[in-house]
Amino acid sequence: MTPAQAPLCGVRIADFTIHAAGPFCTQLLAQLGAQCIKVESKTRPDAFRKPHAVYGRMTAATFDQVSVNKLSVRLNLKQPEAVALAKRLVSIADVAAESFRAGVMQRLGLGFQALRSVKPDIILLSLSSSGQSGPDSHFAGYAPLFGAWGGLGWMSGYSDGPPVEMRHVMDHSAGTHAAVATMAALHQRRRTGQAQHIDLAAREVASAMIGDALIQASLGQRPERTGNAHLSMAPHGVYPTREPDRWLTLAVRNDDEWRALAQELNQPSASSDPRFASADARLHHRAELDALLARWLATRSAEATAERLQRAGVCAHVSWNMQDVAGDAHLRARGATTEVSAPGIAPRLAVGAPARFSKMHDVGIRRLTPALGQDEDYVFGELLGLTSAQRADLERREVIS
Repeated sequence: MTPAQAPLCGVRIADFTIHAAGPFCTQLLAQLGAQCIKVESKTRPDAFRKPHAVYGRMTAATFDQVSVNKLSVRLNLKQPEAVALAKRLVSIADVAAESFRAGVMQRLGLGFQALRSVKPDIILLSLSSSGQSGPDSHFAGYAPLFGAWGGLGWMSGYSDGPPVEMRHVMDHSAGTHAAVATMAALHQRRRTGQAQHIDLAAREVASAMIGDALIQASLGQRPERTGNAHLSMAPHGVYPTREPDRWLTLAVRNDDEWRALAQELNQPSASSDPRFASADARLHHRAELDALLARWLATRSAEATAERLQRAGVCAHVSWNMQDVAGDAHLRARGATTEVSAPGIAPRLAVGAPARFSKMHDVGIRRLTPALGQDEDYVFGELLGLTSAQRADLERREVIS
């Protein structure tokens, strides 16, 4: 059960979202205490319930990252009676969320006006590739497309290389924006009592992250990919060390930090080298500086060097791989990573809530990933009042399916 003091306790979501971006939005809201009821069917289960061989996963581990804390029911929305049941569910919800291609909910009979007819103050979140209106609204899309179309992919990568494909960061960024917008709509409804249809386009989220580049383009300039470089800091990058595939990340903000770095790497003369003596000089000679650092660090331990530089006041850390993150005691202690399990699947880590609240300690994972339809006794029975005989009949006719 949701703790009574959770920030979104009392908020109920009818969740029609699929894949990653939409489910990540409702996952964030569920971790903050909302009751989230996920609607699927056995013929069209969420894609993330399935194995992902392309990711090297032969079990549906990805589903944990977007579905813990949620309840699960089955509705075959191709059936009119299932649509009617979906409306009944929305009538007792605060939020309905969907992430289909624009127009799908309308064709199902679950568009904004239809939902308002059963819940006058409903908040409908529609998260799609390009929005619910406009000449491109019919396009479908996945995370790489969002970043590519929104311009973020073009601005990511090295200056002498191609644009970099943006994958889950785009889904999760869109989902985070959607969660913020949903909470804003809940706040507005509390003040005004009004319904709200949130129309969020994932490709526009990508464009929102490159405002400085858009300004440059509007002034007739041509923004370029900068890789790991920074407009005002040098050195600023990721450098190899003596261990295979063990990289050290550095960000030197001023001349004092540069001198400290040179001293700690036993290269004190470099701090007075005219090529590197000032921030402007280091930026101008960035390629030479990066080559020097690569040589200096090639024989050093990434971990030991990072600790030494941190003590000297230089921003430095090992670029952690997934094994580092999974084994980190700090993340475990804060509940940012939590072990979950399910019948027939070995225990594994899932990502917990990234926020903490001073007056409560139970945000995050409270309930394991649901099996398909496992909460129908509660949702269809207790909440919607269907009898066992009614449910059996609906299952026989594949309305609940």
